[in-house]
Amino acid sequence: MFEFLVNIQRVIRTAIAGNIDAYVQTPNWHILLAMLPMGIVFGVAHAMTPGHSKALLASYVVGGEVRPLRAVATAMILSVTHITSAVVLALVANTLITRTLVGAGRAPMLENISRGSMVVLGLWLLYLAFAHKPHRQGEGVIMGVVAGLIPCPLTLFVMTMAVSRSVPEAGIAFAAAMLLGVSIVLSAVAVVTAITSGRIKGWLETHGGIFDHLGRMVSGIAAVLIISIVILELR
Repeated sequence: MFEFLVNIQRVIRTAIAGNIDAYVQTPNWHILLAMLPMGIVFGVAHAMTPGHSKALLASYVVGGEVRPLRAVATAMILSVTHITSAVVLALVANTLITRTLVGAGRAPMLENISRGSMVVLGLWLLYLAFAHKPHRQGEGVIMGVVAGLIPCPLTLFVMTMAVSRSVPEAGIAFAAAMLLGVSIVLSAVAVVTAITSGRIKGWLETHGGIFDHLGRMVSGIAAVLIISIVILELR
C-alpha cells in the first residue's frame, strides 16, 4: 500500500512539474485548472503516508476528549497551517529552507518551534488528565497551529519550483488543491478517533468510579504519546 501511494505521488509530481513548465511557456489558466484534480489526489495520497501529524492529531482527540465536530475543526486548522506555512515560507522566507540534498524541502526552525510547542501542549493535557480540570475550547486551535507549523515538504517543493520560475500563482493553485486532499484525510482520522474514543469513554463512565479513573488514565497515556512522538522525531 505504501509503495502504491509513493508511486502515485511520483507520477503526479512529474505531471505537475510538466504543467508548471507548460504554464511558464503559455500562461493559460486552463493549465492551472488541469492541475487541481491531480493536486487533490496528490494531497490524499500524500496524507495517507506516514507523517502529517496524524498520530499527534489522534492522540490529542483522545487525550482532550474532543467531540467529532471539534475534531474536524482541529484537523482543518492543522491542514491549513501545514500547507500555508509551506506557501508562506516559499514566498517570503526562502532563506530558512535547508538546501542540502538530505534537508531539501524542510524548514528546521519552524519544525523545532512546532515540536517544542507540542511538548508543552502534551504536558498541559497530562496535567488536565490527572488534575480533574476541564479542557478549554482554545486547545484545538493551538494543537492545529503548532502541529501544522511543520511545512508540507512536497508543497514547499512545488512552491519553490513555481517561485523560481516566476509563476507563484501556479504553486498557490497546486497548494489549494493539495490542501483539500490533505484535509479530507486528516478530518477522517479525527472523526473516526473521536467517535471511537467517545464510545469507549462513555461505556467506561457508566461502569463505576474505577472506570472513570481508567478513562483519565487513557487521556494521560494519549498526552504521553504526544510527548513521546515529538521526542522520537528529534532523535
